Amino acid sequence: MNLVIHPKYKVNQADLISITKHFNTSGEMLADGKRNKIKIFPLNNTKVNVKAFKIPILFNQIIYGYFRTSKAKRSFDYASILLEKGIGTPHPIAYIENTSVLGLKDSYYFSEQIDADLTFRELVTFPDWPDHETILRQFTQFCFKLHQNGIEFKDHSPGNTLIKKTENNVYEYFLVDLNRMNFHDEMTFELRMKNLSRLTPKKEMIEVMSNEYAKLYKHKSEKEIFDLMWGETAAFQAKFHKKQALKKKYLNKK
Repeated sequence: MNLVIHPKYKVNQADLISITKHFNTSGEMLADGKRNKIKIFPLNNTKVNVKAFKIPILFNQIIYGYFRTSKAKRSFDYASILLEKGIGTPHPIAYIENTSVLGLKDSYYFSEQIDADLTFRELVTFPDWPDHETILRQFTQFCFKLHQNGIEFKDHSPGNTLIKKTENNVYEYFLVDLNRMNFHDEMTFELRMKNLSRLTPKKEMIEVMSNEYAKLYKHKSEKEIFDLMWGETAAFQAKFHKKQALKKKYLNKK
């Protein structure tokens, strides 16, 4: 077992190990996916979010065991980097990797649970959501801050930003599902717009986002920002629907 714990939680080492040993039989299920499971566990006077990564196939056990950083470690490391740069994400607590002579077996990432008011997905699904435009504009400011810090969040999709309302209609944004990121000294305009392409298929939302982004990014006009942001969004949607159609066709044949 390889266990790395944030100094704040060193005293909870035994509890964290116990959680992994009883992961399948206890805890509150938050997400039961094909690849990973997320559960909530009590820890002293707080709640901990535990993401259990699926045991890789044999080849990937070797790759992650000897040649590549595990998703659990990357999640922990990237969360630490985000917080250092002032970017919202649930506070990292620890990660655990269980290995064998073949390589990586099961692994877990622990973070503080955030009880959010919504995710970005609600903005896409419910256009009448209260404060919709305010939340969308503040989210765009959050994305601009990401880009200014050279952070390319590769899983920048609707469900991976938690949103929490504070006082005076100010909202806080927290990135989750952190294991796929690139860090750059500087992000090009093209990469910035491509990074926003997976968030919404709605043109009216892209119009608001491009208007807000243009207030902050002075190198391009609002029209240039909208044209590329919408172009990248349309390209992603076309690719996504083509892939879904192929999956449906294949499954129907089966």
